[in-house]
Amino acid sequence: MPRRWSGATRSTATLQAAGGYAVLSAFAVALTLVFRDGLPWEHPSPWIAMSSLGALATSALLGLVLALLMVVATRVSVPRFRWARQLHEDLRPVARDLSVGQILLLAGLSSLGEELLFRGLVTPLLGVLPSAVIFGMAHQIKGPSRWVWIGWAALVGVALGAIFALTGSLVGPLLAHAVVNAVNLGYLRSHDPSQVEEHPA
Repeated sequence: MPRRWSGATRSTATLQAAGGYAVLSAFAVALTLVFRDGLPWEHPSPWIAMSSLGALATSALLGLVLALLMVVATRVSVPRFRWARQLHEDLRPVARDLSVGQILLLAGLSSLGEELLFRGLVTPLLGVLPSAVIFGMAHQIKGPSRWVWIGWAALVGVALGAIFALTGSLVGPLLAHAVVNAVNLGYLRSHDPSQVEEHPA
């Protein structure tokens, strides 16, 4: 069983992770400016031409809808499906000792770093599907849920990449990623599947 962190160890690990995501964000921005045209948060050739405000609003709306669907899917799946419950249990040690502030910090910076890299840089260069596969493969965990987590991340990567490519704005993917990370990290922290009655399938 994974051991619980002490307060000092937890804070240090959180700061290290947050710092890593901040560095990733800067690295992704630098690479984007070197290897493709335009700003890192704008797709150089969106599927639908919109005004800047229209693209931002549409992207944000789609991102929030996607976040809602993902959060609901998590709440529905974990009590009902064995694979989802196992994934929850495999991921739970990462979150169960985090404070609310640490969850918000990690959710914000992880979404920023990953979206700037995988959507802002990789999606315009390689396309939605290849970038989603790379995004999925980057999500590695130990345990029986490894391939479930990779597959889930790749599927989410398709949706996030499609929003970016459709609207040309990274706002929606950023919002979706941050909201889902924050809410689901909180769920991982507070919900212990072994302590409640489940409905396996």
